[in-house]
Amino acid sequence: MGPFYMILGTLVALGVLVTFHEFGHFWVARRCGVKVLRFSVGFGTPLVRWYDRHGTEFAIAAIPLGGYVKMLDEREGPVDPAELDRAFNRKTVGQRVAIVSAGPLANFLLALLFFWLLAMLGSEQVKPVIGAVEPGSLAASAGLGVGQEIVSIDGEQTPSWSAVNLQLVRRLGESGSLTITTRASEGSVENRHQVALAQWLRGEDEPDPIGSLGLRPWRPAVPAVVAQLEPDGPAARAGLAVGDRLVALDGTPLADWQAVVDRIQKLPGERVELEVERDGMRRTLAVELAARGDGESRRGYLGAGVAGVEWPEDMLRNVRYGPLEAAVEGVTRTWTMSLLTLDSLKKMLLGELSVKNLSGPITIAKVAGASAQSGLGDFLNFLAYLSISLGVLNLLPIPVLDGGHLLFYMIEWVRGRPLSERVQGWGVQIGISLVLGVMLLALVNDLGRL
Repeated sequence: MGPFYMILGTLVALGVLVTFHEFGHFWVARRCGVKVLRFSVGFGTPLVRWYDRHGTEFAIAAIPLGGYVKMLDEREGPVDPAELDRAFNRKTVGQRVAIVSAGPLANFLLALLFFWLLAMLGSEQVKPVIGAVEPGSLAASAGLGVGQEIVSIDGEQTPSWSAVNLQLVRRLGESGSLTITTRASEGSVENRHQVALAQWLRGEDEPDPIGSLGLRPWRPAVPAVVAQLEPDGPAARAGLAVGDRLVALDGTPLADWQAVVDRIQKLPGERVELEVERDGMRRTLAVELAARGDGESRRGYLGAGVAGVEWPEDMLRNVRYGPLEAAVEGVTRTWTMSLLTLDSLKKMLLGELSVKNLSGPITIAKVAGASAQSGLGDFLNFLAYLSISLGVLNLLPIPVLDGGHLLFYMIEWVRGRPLSERVQGWGVQIGISLVLGVMLLALVNDLGRL
């Protein structure tokens, strides 16, 4: 992935999401009769600015890491007596709640819009057919077998492997019974399998839900010929080159690329001997494998890839919805991802999910660039997920966030009067400390991934 896509994808993502979020505040504030002084996308020195007929300043600033809507408010400076009725602090509790909640709500509406578009555009998805089951694994104990298609998990339909992964992610760190419904590839009879979970993948840094069950998705056989090399990865450092065919690992023949992956993942951090064929000649290279993840998710990593192959049509399914069906799908996906985000935050607080799963600006930039390079559909999907995350995080009851303001307004509504400026000031200081702490943790996680 080139830096062009990373920079472009990040700027577009932040620009769209921040603008839409702040527009929610702006639009409702105007309709509640509040005078908006400035609408800024970004912080710092304005690069471009203009004014509308209401006197509102619109600006695009130099630091593209957020934005804000500045409204007339007696707490931030003197207000002309003639405009007191247009000050934010003079509005009713209900109006202030509406203005503050409009930002996160705009993010949820934007995600719904993107999911609606994606549902109408349609996509080609890989059927979740099991390619292999690891002996002695949770999946094997539950009776899952090769060739079965996973129809649903805990009653939720799973038309693709991404849907399977999503439903499994919802159970991370939990104990209890996981219900997996399957059917044979050439039949209609469905079978239910109960998988016993006991604090499943609790606290794992990089959980692999599908792999930890002992499942491997069905894939067409791919020749073990190197087509991609990660710069400065284990394979590149050992001298592997594009076009090399991997013949054997520590003397064991390698039938295809899946055999390479299976062997490599079981040897994290190990030094192995790879026999390769290059230009008709065979040679042996010593490779010191890297390792990814911790605990049960620890896997060996080679840093090499292969070219894609054509999939059989019977292993693919085209999913496309009409306008009304797509709207229902959009609402469902937005709701599901919102609940999943909240549940993940709760599990992090309880220690069921590792805080190392938090991502910061570096990871967001990398994913933005990769999705932008993959195509419009992937980029819209990324924007929808990020918009939901932004909406959920802003609604957390932490002072300085929208949710913190809403908390203060709810207390004011119950008490009949606002909290004192002193108490609100303490809350803001605590909120700033929490937000800065989480941001620092996310940045440390990003640097660790690098």
